[in-house]
This record gives sequence, C-alpha cells and structure tokens, in this order.
Amino acid sequence: MKKILVTKPALPELERVIPYFKEIWDSRVLTNSGPMHNKLETALCDYLGVKYVSLFSNATLGLMVALKVLNIKGEVITTPFSFVATAHSIIWNNSTPVFVDIEDDFNIDTNKIEDAITDKTTAIMAVHCYGMPCRVEEIEAIAKRRNLKVIYDAAHAFGVKYKDTSVLNYGDLSVLSFHATKVFNTFEGGAIVSNSLEMKTKIDKLKNFGFESEVHVSEIGINAKMNELCAAIGLVQLQDIDEVLRERKNIAHYYQQLFKGSRLVSTFKHQSLTNNSYYPVLIESEGKFNRDFVYEELRSKGIFARRYFYPLISDFSVYRIPEKSKTRDLAMAKMISDKVLCLPIYPGLEKSEQEYIFNTIVEIQTSKPKYLLSGVPINECI
Repeated sequence: MKKILVTKPALPELERVIPYFKEIWDSRVLTNSGPMHNKLETALCDYLGVKYVSLFSNATLGLMVALKVLNIKGEVITTPFSFVATAHSIIWNNSTPVFVDIEDDFNIDTNKIEDAITDKTTAIMAVHCYGMPCRVEEIEAIAKRRNLKVIYDAAHAFGVKYKDTSVLNYGDLSVLSFHATKVFNTFEGGAIVSNSLEMKTKIDKLKNFGFESEVHVSEIGINAKMNELCAAIGLVQLQDIDEVLRERKNIAHYYQQLFKGSRLVSTFKHQSLTNNSYYPVLIESEGKFNRDFVYEELRSKGIFARRYFYPLISDFSVYRIPEKSKTRDLAMAKMISDKVLCLPIYPGLEKSEQEYIFNTIVEIQTSKPKYLLSGVPINECI
C-alpha cells in the first residue's frame, strides 16, 4: 500500500547543490561563520524583510539562547499547544513555564495573559501556531504595560506577513526552525531574528561559546553554530521557496474545495495569514468514534495524518511536577488537542492523493454515521 505521509521535505535537484559543496571542499571551511553561513544570513534578511538574522544549528538552541541573551528569569507565560521544545527551552534556562489557554485560532489567548502575570513574570513566549500570527499588537501592548520581554517561537512562520511586514519583526526576538519538516529547511537548523546590531552581536557571541576574541571568553556560551553544508542547502532552497509556498497554497485551496459545503469539514473561520505549513481539522467525538478512531482508520488505509499537538505539553508527566511548571485553565487547548488532526500537505502531493484522503474520510463517516468532522481555521499564504 502506498503511504501518504503528513509531510515530506522539499529538496532541490542534487545537481544544483553540488557546486556549492565543491566550494566548501575547495575552501576547507566547514563551520565557524564561513562564506556559506554569511551569505545565507544576508539572503534571509533580504527575503524575509528583517534587519538581522543569526543562524543556528537548530531552533531549540535558538530558543535557549534567546532566553539567555534577554536575561529571562522567573516565570515565562507560554502556550501548552506547541512542540515540547517551546517549554523545554524555558526550563533549561532555569525559568518556569506558565501555561495559559489558547483561542480557536490555536494561538495563545491574549485575554488570559494578564491574569497569569505575577511579580515573578519576566517574559511572554508566544507561538505562531501552524504559521498563523498571534495577536501581536495585543501581546506587545501587554508587554509594554507590564515591562515584559516578548519572544516569539516562530518555528512555523517562515515567510508569514502581518500588515504588510514580516511577522518576525514583532517582539524582542523571533526564533525560526529550518528542520526538515518545515516550509523552508536546511536539513536541520534555525535562526534568531533580532532588531539591532548590538543584539545580533550578543546572540552570535553566545552561540559560539561566549568568545569575545581568540583569547577572551566573556560569556558562558554554547555551541549552536550552523555548519557550511546546511547553509549551502539553505541557499539553494531559498531559490525555490516562492514556488514551494505557491504549491502549498494550491494544495490547501484544493482541500478547501473538496470539503466546501460538506457537513464533514467547515472552511476558514479566521482571516489570518499563514504559509500553509499545516492543514489541521478537528474531529468531534460522538460515542466511541473520536479523533483517535479516525486517525487509526486513516493509517490502516495508508494515510499518515498526525495528532499535532497531542498531548498538550502540560499533560506530559515531566510537566505535572508543581515546581517545573504552572498551569492555568486550559479548556480550549484541551478540547482542540483532543480533536486536532493534521492532514498531509507538502509540495508534490497530487490532487488524486488529496481526493483519496477526502474520499477515505467520507467513507469512514458514512460507514460510521455517529461521528462528525468539522473544520478549523486555516488561511491562505500571502
């Protein structure tokens, strides 16, 4: 049986990568801010419309350094509806994640943030979930009023704009992921977007052990540098990113057409901007038929959707320890986490495969009439 995976990495033709690798072989510069690394930072600034980019070996280290460079301590308000790296980075920084609920657009509920602020709160770490921008203006107003730092986990938000500017320009820092599963990948990697040369210099020092010079270490830094091979991949990938985004947009639009007017899936309720990095639906349970049943039925037919994000970070056993984290009322997050299912979406997904996915869901529903599938908001990319 042919497998339809939830995602596949976009890759350029190998022949286009070889000249870049040859340059690396000829130069013998493999890491430590080599030519490819520096070219990619410049190219990303230009493409994304941001001031400064600091490349990282992965986004988790980017989050950790972002917290460190802003001197974040005490409590950090964040979302439970994310990948564990969001909260892990806070704990690795010896701070305490405070989980607050989300809205029906999957992002942190700004109405709940202020109630969670205490005299120990130093920052907000929000996530642009599935590439949909948070309510950045409301978050920044709260942060300014309460003297808090704002870090955006922008792992999903490559190329996303808000009010004609990159969403990465909001907050004190934004952290991108270039993991293989992301819209833009360097096999593995990430970046911190900052707004001043002074901040970029501090970030770059921390990701390189804290070296001030060859003989002077001024910070307790870490090794989080991106190597030249990953940077070279990124330079080639960037040449294709517009086509990748267009194809994702077309795939999302065809899903929209397939499910339009169906009682199984409702279409977009929120008009945010996204890069179509994911295509989630919510499955309403009735009787024994629930999201997990549909998930298993799809798998049995070769469709590997993903329960993303399930369980909530706050439901993992390591986060149930009181001294590790704090949890507010998470009613919306729990509801969505129990119902969410991300359908396959990636460049190269054929319309016939989308039709197979749709028809399989219809088949499951009609053979088991006691459950209802309803859609959740996804919006087209810019």
